[in-house]
Amino acid sequence: MDKIIKKLKNKQNLSFEESKTAFENMMSGKVKEEDIHDFLIYSSAKGETSDEIAGGVYILRNKATQVNVSDDTIDTCGTGGDGKNTLNISTAAALLLSSFDVKVAKHGNKSVSSKCGSADVLEKLNIKINLGSKEVEKSIDENNFGFMFAPGYHSAMKYVGPIRKKIGKRTIFNLIGPLSSPAKIKRQVVGVFHKKLLIVFAEALKSLNLKKALIVHSQDGLDEISPYANTNIVELTDGKIKEAILNPKDLGIKAKNFENIVGKDPGYNSEKIKEIFSGKDNDFSIAVCLNAAAGLMVAEKSKSFSDGYEKLRKHILSGKVINHISKLAHD
Repeated sequence: MDKIIKKLKNKQNLSFEESKTAFENMMSGKVKEEDIHDFLIYSSAKGETSDEIAGGVYILRNKATQVNVSDDTIDTCGTGGDGKNTLNISTAAALLLSSFDVKVAKHGNKSVSSKCGSADVLEKLNIKINLGSKEVEKSIDENNFGFMFAPGYHSAMKYVGPIRKKIGKRTIFNLIGPLSSPAKIKRQVVGVFHKKLLIVFAEALKSLNLKKALIVHSQDGLDEISPYANTNIVELTDGKIKEAILNPKDLGIKAKNFENIVGKDPGYNSEKIKEIFSGKDNDFSIAVCLNAAAGLMVAEKSKSFSDGYEKLRKHILSGKVINHISKLAHD
């Protein structure tokens, strides 16, 4: 580890193999606390590369409790940390997609940087978050949706958890987490909190052999696709990376006010999800359809954003999605 830490301290990038070695050692309890601390601090100060992120993801995925899913299953897990405290857009998009015959293995956690994480809002919707791997597989099989609560699947994180708490700010683990699905999915929509991470994440996912991914960051600062501003999108398809910009006006979107998608506590956010799934039309409903449209693209169930968005708008406004949520909920 000394050699690796020295490289990071000198602002030198690690190779994919060096990163894998470092994470393997850290996740096996073979590294002193102060060395883990230095690794995290120096890699953050230098700026994390796609090879460093991919190496961490590779090890974390391998050490996770495995969930077996089909190759057409997707995830919609973002980095969080955009500081915007929006409603749970990507979680609602995942639920909407699962009601539209897309298999979703949702990987997530309780709130870290916002008032309400994906696990918090799902609990309020009475959807079980502490499912074992076989239960997740069954849930996806029966209802197209299963939630994997990150702490329950990544026991190797126990070696770094206390040090992360002590550091108290964002580290490479905040970038690795969203890509470390225990289901080792091949298709993903990933929102990132900074534009500079778009290509970095695309390259990391390419190294991990994902079949199709969309990495998004909106020009009004969201780690989601925004209904109010252009969104920068990097698409990875079979190893090829291309960049695009999505303008909501091109889809005929006339969202009114950013305040309309700001969230509060889990109780408030879950009520807003129930409202739109019962057919209420508002900015939140638009934002959810927009982000779910990215999921349809990744699942290869629509040819274009506009096609997917139109289909999902029709579907959500029917008010029938709420019936799907009640199937997922437990008494």
